[in-house]
Amino acid sequence: MNHYFQQASFLQSATTRNTLPAEGGLEIAFAGRSNAGKSSVINRVCSQKALARTSKTPGRTQLINFFRLPDGHFLVDLPGYGYAKVPEKIKLEWQKFIEAYLMQRNTLRGVVLIMDIRHPMTEYDQTMLRWANGRGLPVHILLNKADKLTRGAGGNVLLQVRKEVSAYGLVSVQAFSALNKQGLDECWKVLEVWLGHDESMP
Repeated sequence: MNHYFQQASFLQSATTRNTLPAEGGLEIAFAGRSNAGKSSVINRVCSQKALARTSKTPGRTQLINFFRLPDGHFLVDLPGYGYAKVPEKIKLEWQKFIEAYLMQRNTLRGVVLIMDIRHPMTEYDQTMLRWANGRGLPVHILLNKADKLTRGAGGNVLLQVRKEVSAYGLVSVQAFSALNKQGLDECWKVLEVWLGHDESMP
């Protein structure tokens, strides 16, 4: 258990650029398709069961949610994309809001991009990678639901995705499972480096 991330607490939600909190500490954004298990990943990273709301109906996260860490940094839960059953007009509004956040937020340090290991590198994932690359932001890809594949099959997907993302700049990739904690320590280390913490942090 990582006691630093365990202390994350909900601060506020934002629906427009005007309702974003004032820029303060560094921010790490979590993004991904609505059915990739993004909320479950955030809960696992923070060793909490209900910090980020999970739902049996993908696409329920329609806000940008800010979770405050004990030293004033933030984990930021972006709306899931590409799956939610909502009108196209609303989808476009979400996209503009997410893009504005990614491109204009000065305190954004990096993006954790969550993919279902069985269906990686969708068009939406590649769009997110292009946005981040355009701004020079590092991206750490979590190939979630690794427990659904054999070790050999998961390793093959990992190698293939690493090959595909080589054109997108500062991108790292790992297998992950929110269910059984696979890859959790590796993920924590990346987040700690982005937030300026060393690996010896309790």
